[in-house]
Amino acid sequence: MKWMKFKIKTITDAEDIIISTLYDIGLEGAQIEDKVPLTAWEKEQMFVDILPQGPEDDGVAYLSFFVEENEDGSPEVLGEKTTPEAILEQVGKELNELRQFCDIGEGTVTIEETEDIDWINNWKQYFHQFYIDDILVIPSWEDVKAGDADKLVLHIDPGTAFGTGMHETTQLCIRQLRKYVTSHTRLLDVGTGSGILAILSLMFGANHAVGTDLDVCAVEAVAQNCADNGIDTARFEMIIGNIITDKEIQDRVGYGCYDIVVANILANVLVELTPVIVNQMKEGGIYITSGIIDDKEDVVVEAVKGAGLKVLEVTRQGEWVCVTGRKESLN
Repeated sequence: MKWMKFKIKTITDAEDIIISTLYDIGLEGAQIEDKVPLTAWEKEQMFVDILPQGPEDDGVAYLSFFVEENEDGSPEVLGEKTTPEAILEQVGKELNELRQFCDIGEGTVTIEETEDIDWINNWKQYFHQFYIDDILVIPSWEDVKAGDADKLVLHIDPGTAFGTGMHETTQLCIRQLRKYVTSHTRLLDVGTGSGILAILSLMFGANHAVGTDLDVCAVEAVAQNCADNGIDTARFEMIIGNIITDKEIQDRVGYGCYDIVVANILANVLVELTPVIVNQMKEGGIYITSGIIDDKEDVVVEAVKGAGLKVLEVTRQGEWVCVTGRKESLN
């Protein structure tokens, strides 16, 4: 199947109104390309280990709409055959009407033809098995080689909940978890995403894990990754909600009952999280944090100290930092 793509050059302020207008005439599948930074709320809803620094917003936006082609090459809109010229004329008319009361920038339209790509599976060519020290991380579409039979193998696929182990911050956390996990460990993974840190902790021998996240997608991702790695889901409890601000979530997670808390999230979130999460930790409990770019190290270290924790170690990989602390005994 082929599609015609109608691409409009506009400005970011006009994105919503153009999308709404062109949806009304039957164009579908709006794709937005711009350099607008994510809002704080949008960052909170994402599972990425850390967000890269993007280019500076220049106010320019490109909106692409996709129209299915019939076997004879003619496009179809709202169930009726039409022509590229007719669609261009209608789009131009709508854009000109919008110009009467708002700025839409350049407003030029180009046409491209695109094949029907298998977006669900096409990205697999970019993700292959790799090592984190002696741990083999492997996707479902690849096989464990004979020479790796003695390795600790983590089966995980990239998905809607982020966290594959490729990022430095995840690897920093994994190494710290390996140091401190024992057969008695009860672990809390804040911002668990794909569940990779909790699942590896269970594979290292931890007794039980609880994961919290903001998005319900994490529930399915964790269940699938547990199944792929032979982890009994009774050992991994998922809770959806904001543990920083929601007292009900804090109550469900429990107080004074975790040997290890791990949080691989943004530094500014760690600053808010740390004074709250100490209440969930046992005396002597270990707090492992990452997602920290090197110039935010002091901010997180001060937050850890300010919450009454002792900083045990600061480890680094590339430009990323992991801060490990301990909740001291009150006696």
